[in-house]
Amino acid sequence: MKIDILTLFPKMFEGILEESIIKRAIEKGLVEINIIDFREFSHLSNHQVDDTPYGGGSGMVLRCEPLVEAIESVKTMDSKVLLMCPQGVPYKEKKAIELSKEKHLIFVCGHYEGYDERIRNFVDEEISIGDYVLTGGEIPAMAIMDSVIRLLPGVIKEDSYLEDSFMNNRLDYPTYTKPATFRGLTVPEVLLSGDHAKIKQWREEQALENTKKRRKDLLEK
Repeated sequence: MKIDILTLFPKMFEGILEESIIKRAIEKGLVEINIIDFREFSHLSNHQVDDTPYGGGSGMVLRCEPLVEAIESVKTMDSKVLLMCPQGVPYKEKKAIELSKEKHLIFVCGHYEGYDERIRNFVDEEISIGDYVLTGGEIPAMAIMDSVIRLLPGVIKEDSYLEDSFMNNRLDYPTYTKPATFRGLTVPEVLLSGDHAKIKQWREEQALENTKKRRKDLLEK
């Protein structure tokens, strides 16, 4: 998979690209990630990419030219352009699975007051990671990118995510490790029994109970 990220703050991505699973996926050649500063596409002498809104109002609005031209500089027939926007469709695991099957993702990270409305004509989808407003689209892009890359073949073992929370509209079952007793809190006996059939049944039951307790709305779907 190829990922291009359009942003005004490239350094924000340095940490996430140089650590953990994403770093290993890059090193294995499973994903190629490019960070593009769309300020370089500004038509103005001072490289300004925003301006005051028509009709008045507070804040600065991102101009069309630099963002659209940055998109067009990397877009191909295989590209899906994603606009990070609080007005977008709420992001879910189902969408992560869909995006993991794409060949090329382009993340558009806004900043300041918002985008010139006409930019929406040049993207394929608008995505939100929650009903709140951040200072820019960089953090949402990181979150979505992380959730997609882990699903790419060869990045992590398939068994590691097939029973994740939100798969099959349920939460994951509780997990434990050593020691078997910690400050009076003990591991359920079934997990120490070695009976894999009983353990499987227990995990299925616990996943259902966990979902009922914490996210009953998932079961209603």
